[in-house]
Amino acid sequence: MTTARRNRPIAGGRAALARPLFACALALSLLPALRDAQAREPRAPRAQPVQTAIYVTRAGDSLYDIAVRYLRDPADWTQLARLNGVSAPRRLQAGVQLRVPVALLRQDGLSARVIATSGPASHAFRSAPQLPLAVGTKLVEGDRVQTGPEGFATLELGDGSHLILPPNTSLDLATLRQTVLTGATDRVVNLHGGEVDTEVTHATKKDDRFQIRSPSVVAGVRGTRFRVNYDGDKGSTAVEVLDGAVGVDASARAHADAVAPAPGMPLAASAQLVAAGHGSLTPAGGAAGAPVELLGAPELRHPARVQDEANVAFDLAPREGAHGYRVQIGRDAGLYDMIRDLRSDSPHVEAGALPDGTYFVRLSAIDENGLDGMPSTYAFERRRIALGATAGRVDGTRDYAFRWYVDRATQNTRFRFVLAKSEDLRAPLVDRTDIEDGEAVVRDLPKGTYYWSVIAEQFEGGRYYQKVSPVQSFRLDW
Repeated sequence: MTTARRNRPIAGGRAALARPLFACALALSLLPALRDAQAREPRAPRAQPVQTAIYVTRAGDSLYDIAVRYLRDPADWTQLARLNGVSAPRRLQAGVQLRVPVALLRQDGLSARVIATSGPASHAFRSAPQLPLAVGTKLVEGDRVQTGPEGFATLELGDGSHLILPPNTSLDLATLRQTVLTGATDRVVNLHGGEVDTEVTHATKKDDRFQIRSPSVVAGVRGTRFRVNYDGDKGSTAVEVLDGAVGVDASARAHADAVAPAPGMPLAASAQLVAAGHGSLTPAGGAAGAPVELLGAPELRHPARVQDEANVAFDLAPREGAHGYRVQIGRDAGLYDMIRDLRSDSPHVEAGALPDGTYFVRLSAIDENGLDGMPSTYAFERRRIALGATAGRVDGTRDYAFRWYVDRATQNTRFRFVLAKSEDLRAPLVDRTDIEDGEAVVRDLPKGTYYWSVIAEQFEGGRYYQKVSPVQSFRLDW
């Protein structure tokens, strides 16, 4: 029986033996394709580590108290218990370091204060009606600010950062918050139109964030001086960095955390890092513009000249590569209290009339891309004085009378009268410096062409001022 079973033919014969061998060969041939498929198959993202802050317990602390003081939802004390392995939440030993998830921490609202305003400017909370903007007004998250033509406003945040709004600017304070326990601040400004000149106090915590968003870009910083200008007609946004560095990303790819993502994380890979002295121009729907070097600061000609004409005017030294110039005037050196913002195609800029006083002017050159260059700032004195002068022959004589007046008389006003044969008044025929009234008479002048001018000299407030009349001419034919 044993021998008979051993000699019995196997069912299927060679075909049955070949099937396992074929299957094995087929599996080996499919291994490369299987590995490729596994490589292409999306893998589940790795769980990110929970970011935590440390709280050191004090005598009398309980998890319930800590949750009420620091967490958004006091019921999350249970998560603290699990994370820290606390079995007795009502009684905590003093000096124990508890890990608190940052995502659970409460954020308190911050505010901004209006420190300067001029011309038409208004604000409103969310969809409420617009109200006039006044110095001292407190603004909070959700407030909208609008400046009209010739309108200016400057906002100051709690850490000393400033937002300067020139005319025709619209923005809202989208986020103004501070995280309890860590003290990290989160501030986001949505720029809907116009420009915001930003001076951000350097961040003291790695989690601090500051963003300016326009429909074209998101600009994220941690402490710098920069400008963001959104052109609503073109949909483009210009960013100009004066100090520090700014991360700029296109809004088409950017969401709220694109440039300054989770606290402490690096810039997005698509962001451009724009350093001081450089700018970026991002078109609507396009990628963030590559950094370009800004034009250098222009110089002011005759910076010590007193602005005594009817209109204030400035002459700038032409800057190579400039396609225009920008002149801003303020009552303070930082130009927080700005009152003029002008652009000109030429280096001669008329700024109109101003009351007497001390002012500051900021100058910059505009390049072919429309980017404002690096600024220069000068102080100037405005002291309006009009000096009128006239001359004519005295009837029936060969005498010639010269008369003048000033509309700003002081007790210490003296006049100097100069008459010459040349327009540059060199080699004067008459040069009198002892005149206290407004008249001089010259007798027996021979035929010829003459040129003359009068200079008003005044001492006021311990300072010396002079006003020179335009050089006039007349001709004698007798």
